[in-house]
Amino acid sequence: MPSPEILLRGRDISRRWGGLVAVDRVSLELRRDSVHAVIGTNGAGKSTLIDILSGETAPSAGSVELLGKDVTRWTQPRRARRGLGRSYQRNTIFPGLTVLENCRLAAQARTQRPWAWWGAASACAASVEAARTAAARTGLDDLLGHDAGLLSHGQKRQLEIAMCLATRPDVLLLDEPLAGMGAEETERMLELLAELKSGHAILLVEHDMDAVFRIADVVTVMVDGAVIASGTPDFVRASPAVRAAYLGDAH
Repeated sequence: MPSPEILLRGRDISRRWGGLVAVDRVSLELRRDSVHAVIGTNGAGKSTLIDILSGETAPSAGSVELLGKDVTRWTQPRRARRGLGRSYQRNTIFPGLTVLENCRLAAQARTQRPWAWWGAASACAASVEAARTAAARTGLDDLLGHDAGLLSHGQKRQLEIAMCLATRPDVLLLDEPLAGMGAEETERMLELLAELKSGHAILLVEHDMDAVFRIADVVTVMVDGAVIASGTPDFVRASPAVRAAYLGDAH
C-alpha cells in the first residue's frame, strides 16, 4: 500500500533570536490519516516550531510546504484559508458568545463574503452549517446555545478543536490539547483525536507521554531546538538518547 500523502512538510527549519537558537534545522512531514507527535521538555522549541509551521513566526532559515505549495512567506490567515488549523496552549475562545457563535465565526474566516457587507453574518447558511457540523463532530452539538465561558475546561478544549474544524482544514496543529485535563476528559479527547485522524494530518505537541504513545503514529523528540530522534513510538521509546534526555527509565 502506498504511504498516505504528505500534507505539510518542513525542511531544515531554524529560528534564531540573536544568539538564541530556538529551532535548529528541524525537518518533518505530516501525512494524511496520521498523528505526528512532537515531544520535549519545556524550552525544547516545540511551540516555536508550531508557530513557524502555522505562519505566526517567520523562520530564520528553511521552508514550509502546505498541500504541495511553498507557503514559507505566507501569512497565518492565508495558510488557514489554504487548509491549516491551529489550537494554542491557552484557550482562545470567545467566552461571551455561544458555542455555535464561536464555531460560526471560525467558519466565516474560510467562507468570506465581502460583497454581502449589508447582511447579518448569522444569515450565512454555509457558515452556520459548517459550525453545526464541527460542533457535532467534537461532541458539542447539545451545547450549541451555551455560553462558551461556562463550559468545563475539557469542553473548552473541544470547542477550540471544533473552531479549527469549522474552517475545514486538512492539517491540524494542536499545542497541548490535553493540558489540565482529568482522566475522563483526557479519554474523550483521545477518542476525538483518533476519530479526527481519518482524513487529516495532525501535529500533536503534548507532555502526557502515556497519551502520546497511545495515539501517535510518529513521534519526534526535540532537545534544545534540535531533533534527537524521530520514528514510530516503539523506536522512540527504545532510543537510549531519548531515554537519557527526556523519558527516563520509567518509560
